[in-house]
Amino acid sequence: MSLSVPLSVPHTRRDDAAVMGLVGLAHCVSHFSQLLLPPLFPWLKDAFHASYAELGLLLTVFFVVSCSVQALSGFIVDRFGPRPILFGGIALLAGAAFGFAASTSYAAMLACVVVAGIGNGVFHPVDYTLLNRKIHPSRLGHAFSVHGITGSLGWALAPAMLVPIALAFSWRIALASAGVLIVVVLVVLVVKRSRLTITLASPTAPKAHAHGKAAGSFAFLAIPAVWMCFGFFFLYAVVLGGIQAFAPEAARQLHAVPTRWAAMCLTFYMVAAACGMVVGGFVAADPSRCERIVAIGFTVAAAIALTIAYAPLAPLAVPVLFAAMGLAAGIAGPSRDLIVKRSSPENATGRVYGVVYSGLDIGQAFAPLVFAPLLDLHRPADVWLGIAIVQALMITTAVNVRRARRTALAPAAA
Repeated sequence: MSLSVPLSVPHTRRDDAAVMGLVGLAHCVSHFSQLLLPPLFPWLKDAFHASYAELGLLLTVFFVVSCSVQALSGFIVDRFGPRPILFGGIALLAGAAFGFAASTSYAAMLACVVVAGIGNGVFHPVDYTLLNRKIHPSRLGHAFSVHGITGSLGWALAPAMLVPIALAFSWRIALASAGVLIVVVLVVLVVKRSRLTITLASPTAPKAHAHGKAAGSFAFLAIPAVWMCFGFFFLYAVVLGGIQAFAPEAARQLHAVPTRWAAMCLTFYMVAAACGMVVGGFVAADPSRCERIVAIGFTVAAAIALTIAYAPLAPLAVPVLFAAMGLAAGIAGPSRDLIVKRSSPENATGRVYGVVYSGLDIGQAFAPLVFAPLLDLHRPADVWLGIAIVQALMITTAVNVRRARRTALAPAAA
């Protein structure tokens, strides 16, 4: 299961850079759309007379639908190619944004969330199929770095754009503006569509993968490393969901962090993670050490989580530690994606990424069930302890991916 030669490799750095930019722009839209509603919860709560539990249910439905679609879309991408699936996903996100803006009831919002979840579910199979098939192997680390950075920027852009517009005009205008932005991105991608074309493998000529078996549509499901990767991304999403939604409030309660600084902690984390991904793109130049880099990055992150949980800290030290944790996780990001690449049989990229990255949606849907009760029970230190424990499990899973891959390769080598 070593790195296979992509089927559609551009010949120049300029071509690779163009593909990275277009795929990154699409990924930015995906993450931007994931946070269309949370920044506007105070407005939505009053507009629909909804509780925070009901508003939280909108997010759970979004990620459950996205997870289901993501696993299926990988097969569709491998069959029809990534470009039409990408365009369809972005169009659905735009339609959902306009639907949110026009909604007059909670039920209408729920229906639009389903549409948004369907649209969001296509991105990882599409993105990683394009990157793995069109980017030269020597630059894949940088490609995954750009992909991660643009995702983080999408998360940062949503509240930065929506809240000021809602304050100046209304939440409906904010969501309609988001829809316009998504349409603009879709137009750009359609204009540059020739960059997003790949040559599809013949469905009548199955390839042999590292296990020496014909790579049928579901053969990849028998590869233990694929399920190890799924478990890793599930745990990663649990950590991310805890950090995004609950860690700032837990840190505020533990260390008397001023409210305005607590609100900035997540921004510190995301910006630092984006910077870390730049470094991580260079560190991941040697794919053979990707599991080691992931283990080191999340060992540092877990140590910081335990520090926030139990060490006496000055309030303004907490945002700095958020940034340090984001930097460590960001450096590990490109290597994290290479773990999946090295575990994927040739011609099954979309299917593998669809199944593996569905773990992200499941994890983000699961995270509130783990961390929200801890805050309700006034146990903020346990929120951070839980984050550290899950990060330790991530390290174990990454090491097991490497072991499973070596076990699978041994018979093939013999």
